[in-house]
Amino acid sequence: MSKEILQTIHYRRTVNQNSFTDQEISQEDILTILEAANAAPTHKRTQPWRFVVFQKDGLTRLGSELSRIYKTVTPAEKYTEQTEINMGKKATDANVAIALIVNYTGDVPEWEELAATSCAVQNLWLAAHALGLGGYWATPGLINHLGSFLQLEENQKCIGLFYLGHHNSEPREPARTPIADKIRWEK
Repeated sequence: MSKEILQTIHYRRTVNQNSFTDQEISQEDILTILEAANAAPTHKRTQPWRFVVFQKDGLTRLGSELSRIYKTVTPAEKYTEQTEINMGKKATDANVAIALIVNYTGDVPEWEELAATSCAVQNLWLAAHALGLGGYWATPGLINHLGSFLQLEENQKCIGLFYLGHHNSEPREPARTPIADKIRWEK
C-alpha cells in the first residue's frame, strides 16, 4: 500500500469553518473529490450515494433554508435568535457545501445502502484532505427537514452536509486510542 495513502488515512481530520479561507475551490477539485466518492464499494452495484453541491448563491439559499427550518421547528422555549443566525452562517462560511444523500434502492437492506454511502463520504473526505482541503460532515437534526428543498425522491434521505474549504489550520497528530484496545484475537 502506498505510504501516501496511509498518511492520508491517518491524518485526515475535521476542519471547521473557523479555519476556512476565502479561496475558491476549483470545479476540477470538486469533481475529483466526487469521483473519489463514486469509487466507494457497494453491494450489488447499487451506488446509492447522491450529492447536491452548493456554491456561491447556492450557499446563501442553503443557509437561509437552514435558518428558516430552525425557526420553524424549534420550540419557543429552546429557540434563540443567535442559533438561527449561526445555522445560516455555517453554510455561508464554507466555500462549498455538499448535501449527502442516500438513495434506498430496495435491492439490498437499507443499512447496506447507508454503509455504502458512508464509505463514499469517507472517500470524499480523504480526497479533499489529499488535495489540501479541509472539511467536516455535519449532521444537525435540521437535515431531516431538507427533503423538499433538496428535491429528494421518496426513497432518498439526506444524511448530512459536508462543509468544505481551503483552510489555514496547522496539521496535528491524530487523537486515537490504540487499535490493540479494539481487537480480540481468536486463534
